[in-house]
Amino acid sequence: MNEAFLQFIWRFGLFKKNSLTTTENENISILNLGMINNDSGPDFINAKIKIGKIIWVGNVEIHINASDWKRHKHNADKSYDNVVLHVVKNADCDVFRSNGTKIAVLEIQYDSNLENRYKKLLDAQTWVACQNYVGNIETFKVKHLLNRLLIERLEQRSVHINKILEETKNDFKEVFYRLLFRSFGFGVNALPFELLAQSTPLAAISKHRDSAFQMEALLFGQAGFLDESPADDYQQQLQKEYKFLQNKFALTPIEKHLWKFMRLRPTNFPTIRIAQLAKLLTQTDGLLAKIISFEKPDELNVFFDFNASEYWDTHYNFGKKTSKRVKSFGKKSAEKIIINLIVPYLFAYGKAKGIEKYSEKSLDLLEIILPEKNNVVEGWENVGVKVENAFYSQALIQLKTMYCNQKRCLQCAIGKNIIDNENN
Repeated sequence: MNEAFLQFIWRFGLFKKNSLTTTENENISILNLGMINNDSGPDFINAKIKIGKIIWVGNVEIHINASDWKRHKHNADKSYDNVVLHVVKNADCDVFRSNGTKIAVLEIQYDSNLENRYKKLLDAQTWVACQNYVGNIETFKVKHLLNRLLIERLEQRSVHINKILEETKNDFKEVFYRLLFRSFGFGVNALPFELLAQSTPLAAISKHRDSAFQMEALLFGQAGFLDESPADDYQQQLQKEYKFLQNKFALTPIEKHLWKFMRLRPTNFPTIRIAQLAKLLTQTDGLLAKIISFEKPDELNVFFDFNASEYWDTHYNFGKKTSKRVKSFGKKSAEKIIINLIVPYLFAYGKAKGIEKYSEKSLDLLEIILPEKNNVVEGWENVGVKVENAFYSQALIQLKTMYCNQKRCLQCAIGKNIIDNENN
């Protein structure tokens, strides 16, 4: 049993409420449990509690042992002076505020089965602790949780977007451009793509948007692929063009060694992704404006219906010719970009601008896109959770990574249902 469990018991009122008294035998009536405090300070704020004949409005602090109060030095911290009730499992001493006044102590009682079910979840060695129970929980409760988790996931991503906004002095176009580059890394090469965006001025891209060749020269040069002896005529031509662009814009490329090729399918090589990004940047003028203003989700598919330039039909890397295969971007790649770039960007854009329709658009997009195919989604399907679309797959990824993997069952509605259900 830990402090988090006692907080859980208090938060949801799962303790025995009959004849509550302080350690000094004063009657207690809980008028309001208070709200959990996610910042520093007491565990619950704005509680309303009647002790004896006096109604107290203030905060509640929870510990395993009453002596933890002094051990945590709350007795010398004025931010704890407004605690009106100290809730503990073991009342092993009296506790006092920094001004010397005594605080009422409640030794909490609860059904031991609650703790047993919680311990069972903590000790579970299965893929997720709840996998033997989750199939029995009402679909409505599961969907309600997933709705909340998706919003939580998008809000967390908004923090990263807002950070870039601060760095760029609220330049939404620059933020989109950086996120677009990063998304072409598809995880493995996300960092070098982000560095590529930061090292390549948007002005340079905008000025040479009309030339696919110049765009490739600019991106491959900045990516460090044109610093070596050319492997063929095409790389030599790009190298010559990049020298001109480098001098024109005073550019400094990133290090080539940052790019990862190992254990990637050739179609995912960074060379192919850079070539595809170059094509996207040249063939779609005003991409951000069009993405923000789209009305029908199908309109987005048009933006990502393109192939890399002709050279890459027979190459995966410079100087290494292969059998002809057109390097189209592909529907699955487009959906990943929509899920990992457009959706969080629209959500953050709507919140920042105070325009709700953009945030709503982001959620609508996820509802019409098929769920991703990855180990997390497959794992949930294996334990009986139906993953209907990307809306739910994103929420389930959040659940697995931020709650299940960290054994945060007490903060999860599914975990609460299991702990609080005597049939489990």
